[in-house]
Amino acid sequence: MAARIDTLPNRRAIVDRRAIADALAALDGDNTARLRAQAVAILRGALDAGRAEIAARLAEHPSRGSEAAAGQAFLIDQLLRLIYDFTTGRLYPINNPTAAERLTLIAVGGYGRGEMAPFSDVDIAFLTPWKQTGWTEQVIEAMLYTLWDLGLKVGHSSRSLDEMVRMANSDLTIRTALLEGRYVWGDEALYDEASARFDREVTAGTARAFITEKLAERNARHKRLGDSRYVVEPNVKEGKGGLRDLHTLFWIGKYAYRVRTVAELVDKGLLTRAELRQFQTAENFLWAVRCHLHLITGRAEDRLTFDVQREIAERMRYANRPGATPVERFMRHYFLEAKKVGDLTGLFLAHLDDSFAARGRRFGLPSISRRPSRLKGFRLDRGRLALPADDFFATDPVRLIEMFALADKHGLEIHPLAMRAAGRDAGLIDGAVRRDPRANALFLDVLTSPRDPETVLRWMNEAGVFGRFVPDFGRVVAQMQFDMYHHYTVDEHSIRAIGLLSQIERGILKADHPHSHAIVTQIVSRRALYVAVLLHDIAKGRGGDHSVLGAEVAMRLCPRFGLTAAETEMVAWLVRHHLLMSATAFKRDLADFKTILDFAEVVKSPERLRLLLVLTVVDIRAVGPGVWNSWKRQLLTDLYEAAEEVLRLGHKQTGRKERIAAKQADLQALLGWDAAAFAELVARLPESYWIAEPIDVLARNARHIAEAGERPLSISAQVYPERGATLVTVYASDHPGLFYRIAGAIHLAGGSVIDARIHTTRDGMALDNFLVQDPLGRPFDDADRLERLRAGIEDALANRHRLADRLAAKPLARTRAEAFRIEPSVFIDNKASNRYTVVEVNAADRPALLNGLAHALFQSKATIHSAHVATYGERAVDTFYLTDLIGDKITAPARLRALEKRMLEAAAGTAPPPREAAA
Repeated sequence: MAARIDTLPNRRAIVDRRAIADALAALDGDNTARLRAQAVAILRGALDAGRAEIAARLAEHPSRGSEAAAGQAFLIDQLLRLIYDFTTGRLYPINNPTAAERLTLIAVGGYGRGEMAPFSDVDIAFLTPWKQTGWTEQVIEAMLYTLWDLGLKVGHSSRSLDEMVRMANSDLTIRTALLEGRYVWGDEALYDEASARFDREVTAGTARAFITEKLAERNARHKRLGDSRYVVEPNVKEGKGGLRDLHTLFWIGKYAYRVRTVAELVDKGLLTRAELRQFQTAENFLWAVRCHLHLITGRAEDRLTFDVQREIAERMRYANRPGATPVERFMRHYFLEAKKVGDLTGLFLAHLDDSFAARGRRFGLPSISRRPSRLKGFRLDRGRLALPADDFFATDPVRLIEMFALADKHGLEIHPLAMRAAGRDAGLIDGAVRRDPRANALFLDVLTSPRDPETVLRWMNEAGVFGRFVPDFGRVVAQMQFDMYHHYTVDEHSIRAIGLLSQIERGILKADHPHSHAIVTQIVSRRALYVAVLLHDIAKGRGGDHSVLGAEVAMRLCPRFGLTAAETEMVAWLVRHHLLMSATAFKRDLADFKTILDFAEVVKSPERLRLLLVLTVVDIRAVGPGVWNSWKRQLLTDLYEAAEEVLRLGHKQTGRKERIAAKQADLQALLGWDAAAFAELVARLPESYWIAEPIDVLARNARHIAEAGERPLSISAQVYPERGATLVTVYASDHPGLFYRIAGAIHLAGGSVIDARIHTTRDGMALDNFLVQDPLGRPFDDADRLERLRAGIEDALANRHRLADRLAAKPLARTRAEAFRIEPSVFIDNKASNRYTVVEVNAADRPALLNGLAHALFQSKATIHSAHVATYGERAVDTFYLTDLIGDKITAPARLRALEKRMLEAAAGTAPPPREAAA
């Protein structure tokens, strides 16, 4: 790969070594320290000018990534040669060197390949024939100090030839770095000797072990970084489908076949000419992205985060297209290139199998004894499904679907060469194949498989067969969702959701989802559920409501798949309403019975309810790690149970008083209080309180009230494991502004309010329950944090500090969110509840947002009865149930307009801060 340096155009414009050498030679004096300082100034100017030239070339030709990477390596080469010559010629000259006073400088690692990003480490090795002498130590130390003074990050080693061989044999990382070793400067004969000894004493006869270790290292790296090439903030260097995967292929080829360039892999039969072009195209693209990433961030950054994706898309000149912004088109290209890297890896390993794996075995894997006899003309190659002839798909294109169905049915892997043929022949899937009943039946068998549909669907997607057979799915392949909520591309999210559904059904995730597992066994419309999970996001990126458009796609596709009219109608309904359950559970007050009635009115049947719950669970969990939690599980369970009761008993609220009485009887039994004490508690609390709170919170509140006695303020904070949060209860004399002060104090303590219920006792006390999590979605669970939370709320309510000043002084976090432009919106609904005005606010999530919104409600003279906070990455959706000060809905048009204006200002962060006086 280093050959690219030799073909760089106009190299002298990057750095003119002869001119700089003349400038260094012209330096006067014999003071070593002063000479080195003067040299550093000259070299720094050359480094800055060279970097600027490379950056300017990349700006002019933003897709020439390999050229930019080679340019960086060339620049460092020339500087190292200059530093070596200056150090050995001017700083520490030696007239009659001994045989031991020889030194060679070798580039290793990525730098050894002749590829560097602007702020990559300079990986070098100093080699001596034997133990270091005083002179070699002086030279190495002076060179390193010069490099450090230039601001370069240097990875270095100093070894004798014997030490190099010993370390390379014992450490895979060192062996890999030296495998890329490239002569830079110094004693060339010593380098030749080192290279010969490395081939003779390190690599000879160890290719199979090296390959096995390198593939295990690759698998561990993938697992550490999420094991998917479709994460929406990928690591360009280390992630699956990134540069390191391409490097691994080259390392293996170089180690096993002694190749010097990627092009030589074609001569060895490891890549075809077409695959070589794919390798070089992917490598060039990934290097362009990585170089732009370094230049934008000004450091060695390899994670393609949201805050830089938009700028890289602009630099690489992606244009707007209908339904796709430049950043979405750029990221789609990225994922397609990452997929290409995965395809090449599979094919490369297949060739290694043929060359290195033991007879009848797979490389690094045990032999597979399964030998199914009915393979419909396909054959087995060491346990993998293979083709009997190169034109096997051309003679019957339905076999492109059948291959995956057989792999699923018999638990077989597919030979990479068969995958290559499937990718090549996927274009044979035309309208006739898509309409073919056998092809659709086979596809539906894979989709609804009781085994492992996720894996086989992913193979089908990797081969390009999925998108050809279902063109609507092909439209979302590699399509990212540019937000901080979704972790994967649309196709990866959908396939993961299918996998989660299968795991819930098979009991693998029974411990995580006991309710969903029990429900799946009860459903009648199993096929409809799997198809709905596949299609729920099928219409994303089409410029409209993807739920409505997706339902239209479902009505068209389901009959083709072989679903009945009833199943088709069920799938379309589920796709149309797949966000209904989460929106209701997370944004509405489930204690308000009208919420349940409105939800049940849309759902209409217990079977739909069961299907919708399971679809909602897998949709949320497939968004990414950490999105699903016990709080969401509990809210969805509460909504399901309440709606199920309505659907079973009819849309009529029955037994409100009986339900309250039953709750009170259960509570009294739980508390063990005498009749008089319990009657006093009941008399103080309104009916709405008994409906709103679950029995365990009622018990905690009752004990809290009893312990508080006559105190005007009592605060408790305790872990609430059932909800995955901390329950904060404030029992205080009621007064205006209580809520926004508490919300601000919780934020200052490092917490986020995810739910709040506000109650007022009949004798004028506020009883407010808050569910609080830390920024990572976990409860506060140690004594110090709980005490800080309690003390912060007490200080805020006692007005001991200027709350607004402290909130303003708290540093803003999560600058990545600034990459997203979210226009705040406010929706006021007087029909969603019979008793309350419901206000929903959508805004960019930011610190103390809830405090600002609550203060706006305080200014609007509105009473908050409950608040529900949901976050979707960078977006916050906060919902409030309000009345005016006398307990009625807010209906006057002028008041509603004023309320909306204040909430919009607070959501946008333009509202004036609260005016408070310190106590």
